[in-house]
Amino acid sequence: MEHLSEQEIFRRNSREQLQKMGVDPYPAALYPTNAFSVDIKAEFDDNLTPHREVCIAGRIMSRRIMGKASFVELQDSKGRIQIYISRDDIDTEAQPEMYNVVFKKLLDIGDFIGIKGFVFRTQMGEISVHVKEMTVLSKTIRPLPIVKYKDNMTYDAFDDPEQRYRQRYVDLVVNEGIKDIFLKRTKIYQSMREYFNSRNYIEVETPILQPIPGGAAARPFITHHNALDIPLYLRIANELYLKRLIVGGFEGVYEFSKNFRNEGMDRTHNPEFTAMEIYVAYKDYNWMMEFTEKMIEKICLDVNGTTELKIGDNTISFKTPFKRVTMLDAIKEHTGYDLKGKTEEEIRLIAQKLNIEVDDTMGKGKLIDEIFGEKCEASYIQPTFITDYPIEMSPLCKRHRNNPELTERFELMVNGKELANAYSELNDPIDQLERFQEQLRLSEKGDDEAMFIDMDFVRALEYGMPPTSGMGIGMDRLVMLMTGQMAIQEVLLFPQMKPEKKQTELSDDEKIVFEILKKQDKILLDDLKNQTGFSNKKWDKAIKGLTGKKVASVEREADILTVKLV
Repeated sequence: MEHLSEQEIFRRNSREQLQKMGVDPYPAALYPTNAFSVDIKAEFDDNLTPHREVCIAGRIMSRRIMGKASFVELQDSKGRIQIYISRDDIDTEAQPEMYNVVFKKLLDIGDFIGIKGFVFRTQMGEISVHVKEMTVLSKTIRPLPIVKYKDNMTYDAFDDPEQRYRQRYVDLVVNEGIKDIFLKRTKIYQSMREYFNSRNYIEVETPILQPIPGGAAARPFITHHNALDIPLYLRIANELYLKRLIVGGFEGVYEFSKNFRNEGMDRTHNPEFTAMEIYVAYKDYNWMMEFTEKMIEKICLDVNGTTELKIGDNTISFKTPFKRVTMLDAIKEHTGYDLKGKTEEEIRLIAQKLNIEVDDTMGKGKLIDEIFGEKCEASYIQPTFITDYPIEMSPLCKRHRNNPELTERFELMVNGKELANAYSELNDPIDQLERFQEQLRLSEKGDDEAMFIDMDFVRALEYGMPPTSGMGIGMDRLVMLMTGQMAIQEVLLFPQMKPEKKQTELSDDEKIVFEILKKQDKILLDDLKNQTGFSNKKWDKAIKGLTGKKVASVEREADILTVKLV
């Protein structure tokens, strides 16, 4: 119990006292709720006699104890409601101390209770529940942060991002509006599914563990399958499997895919993320642009009731149609350089003139991608389709019907970031194999994001794939847009975090020294040693161990120690 706070010890003792009184702090039986706080308030009728009887459950979030009666704010999964509890109502013959002991002394903020009673309006005009019966449902032994709101101000906020993302379960309980983000996330998925299903496209599932990580240029996570004794990769994309299904005879397939890329983390990237990819036979990228913009507009209306959203300082309109600009025209507009017909070395020199960091491993496509990313991408705040990418950038994309140096590809840019990526899919098996082989040459030059050769996919194409268009969209970024969030961590329930620092364990002797040092920042060396009462050997071991564990730094000047606690 030494490491527990006073509150944690108190709550554990309360838990034991409940058990001794015969009150199970964690009952197993179903609790028959029949209402939610928000619905109770919305449906209340002052003229109804008798008032509606309800059974609800939730957490105690605040309480005002006034002798024989009290008011409690109860939070359920939809919101909060006030409840009125009195001693005469909840004390029973079997449990005569339900109010004075159980409720007043042994329950705390954060505890779950169930209550049965009737709805009424207080003299102050607040719709509340008059409790006739109370049941303890779960005793908390760690106190919640208490966030207070008054006059549109927040006090004692639980707002440290590190804590919020690491302890999302607390964030959801105490911070208003957090749950709404994730409810909107669900609505976005529902809206997208409705859009696809109404066109009879089929939702499918493809492997997460893959022998070849294909479908994107990214660094994969690798693992090992013991029974097969082979390396396997967490998927970086599901594209090649979905296109195999088009070969197999499906006309339209889609999947919400958990993907994994062993790359950097920032405000728009998480190593584990969700993408949606859809492939439709007999379509091209022009059809897919119209399909995509209508889908985004529908989602925006379904989730927010409007096509205009405020994101940071920008107001973005998702009203169709969206603007269209070719990639090389975008680069020319924002840099002044026309890359049409330029060689790899010429583009490398242009990139260097633009102060873009490049190296010898970068091929022509990677160089163009770097120039666009550094000099153009951030300029596209309103939804814009960037089209007709150079062939070196798109190894899975069909050559442009009017210019064999380009591909029929688009990316949708919104708020300065890529949101969606789409092609007229490459279905020529000979061309595809040559593109894969070019990726292999890039890999040999040192590009660790170059694609692997997937010979089974080439074989599938040899059996014949109809003309097809495919589109992938980053679901996490889409949720960021639709909820006005600037960081991907805000829309992931459990974003990847650095390991939590463990509490340093001190020996008994180190604890004695540490407790003395905590009380003063300067002390004579002899005084410190005398206060411990340690022998020379014991003293040396304790002070060296304490400083070595980085809980304190000790500087010595003559015979005086200056202590800084870490």
